[in-house]
Amino acid sequence: MTRCETPIRRSRLWPGAALVVLAFVSGCTRQDTGRLQGYVEGEFVYVASPHAAELKSLNVERGSTVKAGDPLFALDATPEQNARDEAAKRVLQARASLEDAVKGKRPTEIASIEAQLKQARAALEYSEVQLKRQEHLTGSLATTADDLARARAVRDQDRARVSQLEADLETARLGARSDQITAAEANLRALEAALAKAEWDLAQQARSAPQAGIVFDTLYRPGEWVAAGRPVVALLPPENIKVRAFVPEDRIGSIHLGDPARVWIDGTSAPLAGKVSFISPRAEFTPPVIYSRETRSKLVFMIEIVFDRETAAKLHPGQPVDVEIGP
Repeated sequence: MTRCETPIRRSRLWPGAALVVLAFVSGCTRQDTGRLQGYVEGEFVYVASPHAAELKSLNVERGSTVKAGDPLFALDATPEQNARDEAAKRVLQARASLEDAVKGKRPTEIASIEAQLKQARAALEYSEVQLKRQEHLTGSLATTADDLARARAVRDQDRARVSQLEADLETARLGARSDQITAAEANLRALEAALAKAEWDLAQQARSAPQAGIVFDTLYRPGEWVAAGRPVVALLPPENIKVRAFVPEDRIGSIHLGDPARVWIDGTSAPLAGKVSFISPRAEFTPPVIYSRETRSKLVFMIEIVFDRETAAKLHPGQPVDVEIGP
C-alpha cells in the first residue's frame, strides 16, 4: 500500500470526508506540464604539463575563480632550466663563429700579409732591374747565357710571389668561403631552434589559466610526482556549462537550433533563459529491430542548451533541471 492509498470503508464514509480524500488522491497525481527533464553538464578544461616532474607549488584552491593568465601551478624545472642554459651558450658560440667567418682574418694577420706583399714587390723590382742589366750585356764577354737565364728565372719567381700574396690578401679580406658561411648560418639556425624548444619546455613547467573560469578541482598536492600529460587543475569556464535535456520522439520535430528555452532550477522562482545549441541525430534508449508506433514512444533525443556567461555561472554540473522549449 502506497502513501497515496487510504483504506476507506464506504459504509462509514461521510460526504465531507469523501471530498477530502478525493482532493488528497488527486494531489498525488503528477500533472503533465509539458516540461522536459534534464541536467546541467560542464565541459572541463584540464591543465597539464607535457613533462613529468615533482609538483613544486599549487597557486589555486578548489572553488576559486581565476582569470586568463593567472598562475595555476609550477613543476620542478631544474632539468629544463639547465637544458635551456646549455642551448643558449651553444647559440652564442655558433653566432661568434659565423661572425668570425664573415669578417675574415684578424687585422694583424692582414697586416702581416700586406708586409710580405710589400717585400715581394721590392724583390720583384730588383729582379727586373737585374734582368734588364743582363739583357743589355748580352753579346759581350761581360755576361753569359746562363747568367741571363738565371736573372729571368729570379724575375719570374718574384712576380709569381707577388701574385700569390695579392691573392692571399684578397682572400683574407673576404673571409671564409661562401659554402662555409652557409654551413655556419645553417648551424646557427638549428641551434636557435633548439634554444626555442628548450625555452618552450621550460615554460611548460609553470602553467597559467588558458581562460577565465572556476577551479573545479585540483588533482595533485605539492611534493607529489606528476606524470607527463596528467592534469593538475580542472577548470570550468562559464561558457562551457550547458543543460542537456531529453525530448520524446513525438516532439523532436518541433524543436530547432536556436529556439529559445527556459530552464527551471529547484529553489528558484524565475526560469533561466537559454537557447538550443545542439540536437542529437541519434535516439537514446532505442528499442531493437523495428520502430513501430508502440516503440516510438520510448525514443528520446538529447538536446543541449547554452547560456550567456552571467546565466551559466548560476548553474552547477550534475544539477537536475526542468526545461521548456519555445517563446
